[in-house]
Amino acid sequence: MIDPSSDKIGIARQCQLLNVSRSSYYYRPKPVSEYNLKLMRLIDELYTDHPCRGSRSMRNQLRRLGYKVNRKRIQRLMRIMGIEAVYPKPRTSIPHPGHKVYPYLLRGLTIDQPNQVWATDITYIPMRSGFMYLAVIMDWHSRKVLSWRLSNGMEADFCVDALEEALNKYGTPKIFNTDQGAQFTSKKFTDVLKDHDVAISMDGRGRCQDNIFIERLWWSLKHQYIYLHAFESGSDLYRSLKTWFTFYNQERSHQAFGILTPDEVYYNLKVESMKAA
Repeated sequence: MIDPSSDKIGIARQCQLLNVSRSSYYYRPKPVSEYNLKLMRLIDELYTDHPCRGSRSMRNQLRRLGYKVNRKRIQRLMRIMGIEAVYPKPRTSIPHPGHKVYPYLLRGLTIDQPNQVWATDITYIPMRSGFMYLAVIMDWHSRKVLSWRLSNGMEADFCVDALEEALNKYGTPKIFNTDQGAQFTSKKFTDVLKDHDVAISMDGRGRCQDNIFIERLWWSLKHQYIYLHAFESGSDLYRSLKTWFTFYNQERSHQAFGILTPDEVYYNLKVESMKAA
């Protein structure tokens, strides 16, 4: 928007016309320190194992591990990571105040077929010298990962891109369930679902277990892959995740379905032969 090379309008005037402060134009965010990145990696590992850990519990555990940290630092890092303790409370996820929140539609519903319900979530991915955010779209019944996107920020765009790819590849679900995070309550995201006549469902009060299938995906991904590797760049991470999600969908059997993989359940492959055996 602002052109620093313009010889007709100075930067100050451009900022004034765009209603942008000059200080915000010149501001360059400081990179996260190596120490904080190490703390964030530890917080992610502790949180993945025990999502009920809040900032106090996280601070106490890190102190037991020998790190001199206060609760204020832990709260700030958890906000950057986009995580909070999972437990029943009045509001499990805080939406943007200007966004509409939709009712929860899954209460008492039997989910027994592909494309009946899709769900989504975002998680923090540590790298050697930074971090990124990962969003996935999952078919609830088969646990198949339909699409995914990486981003270095928490804006809604990468979630919308993942949603549009899933819709283009796999058709439309009857219901799409999310939490009340600002990315999923945004008009950009909900408009895509409305345009495809998909019923929108959002976790309500005391529904902290509604994303349990994706939480299990995060645990498997991180413990069986992410924590075992050091990713140098976003492109390195992207290639590695592409390989792992292919393995997850096509080769990794899911405990809920015996020896069947998410792809086999989603496409109804080998089901009859498994029953016969």
